[in-house]
Amino acid sequence: METSLRYSKSLRIHAKETLPFNSKTHLQLHGELDTGTGSPSYFSAMIRHLFPEALTGLGVGFHYDKRHKLRCHVRGKQEFPLRTDSLVTFNVKGRCDFDQDFNQKNPVGAAEFAWNIMDFKEDQDVRFKVGYELFNRVPYMQIRENNWTLNANMKGKWNLRFDL
Repeated sequence: METSLRYSKSLRIHAKETLPFNSKTHLQLHGELDTGTGSPSYFSAMIRHLFPEALTGLGVGFHYDKRHKLRCHVRGKQEFPLRTDSLVTFNVKGRCDFDQDFNQKNPVGAAEFAWNIMDFKEDQDVRFKVGYELFNRVPYMQIRENNWTLNANMKGKWNLRFDL
């Protein structure tokens, strides 16, 4: 099980478990506990399928949280390597939520450049992402160093994550 501490407006404990069906398909379960309220923030279950020859992933699942109750998720991501070693990529990704009546809610789509630097220093990998969220029309960035991740966008939203 993967766990992380996440902070934006409050500290949350996040846990994720992946259960493989075969080499390309797995069930991903994850949830979050808000330490400020002491209650769960959300729980999600998604079946994800990878198409490694096309550098593509698709997922379908359910998400439950206090505000929006039960929703369905559909998500996808396509990666386009810009170098032969695949350390620099252009990614296109999207997600769409549906409520219980199958009305579309909260579409998310983004185009981003990602640059992975392996062994930036000894035992230190770094990733930089710069992208544009299409539906909210906001640029964003991510800096990841081994266990630490900082996400920020041009509207002033940010969060920090530490993988345990």
